[in-house]
Amino acid sequence: MTSTPSVTTLLRAWCSGDKEALDELTPLIYDELRRIANRHLQSERSGHTLQATALVNEAFVRLSDAELEIQDRAHFLSVAARTMRRILADYGRARRSQKRGGGQSPVTLHEEIVADGRAADIVDIDDALSRLEQVDARRCDVLVLHYFGGMTFEETSQALGISAATVDRDLRFAKAWLANELKDI
Repeated sequence: MTSTPSVTTLLRAWCSGDKEALDELTPLIYDELRRIANRHLQSERSGHTLQATALVNEAFVRLSDAELEIQDRAHFLSVAARTMRRILADYGRARRSQKRGGGQSPVTLHEEIVADGRAADIVDIDDALSRLEQVDARRCDVLVLHYFGGMTFEETSQALGISAATVDRDLRFAKAWLANELKDI
């Protein structure tokens, strides 16, 4: 009886170019990636044409093209969550730049991230998160992992190597900072 390699072992093999490792890895992490994708899409406008499966597939394509050094499962999921956020932001930017299609669609990250009763869209949120990343990358990571990645405080603390109490403090700061950034939108 042969044992199945760990997710971390398969992730590292895949990142090193082993395409067969991806075949073994996919069924082990696919449901978790779909959960992250569904969480992202819950914040999108209704009738969004990008579906969770397409978002996961696009994330896999982008991650395959990137040179990654994955530490473990939690690190991979945090990278995947950030990648999905970027895909949705790119999708929103493309939609915004189309001549037809009209106005902006509301997208809420969380109840607190609403400016004057108007929800910010994914492009505004992504732009604000990029600014936060310049100011404080760790706090940005905490916010992205918790809201976009759907990670608990404990999972976020493990992924970033910080305490759950620090996650709580960073999250409160990042939410307040983001709300302030989005208030004039």
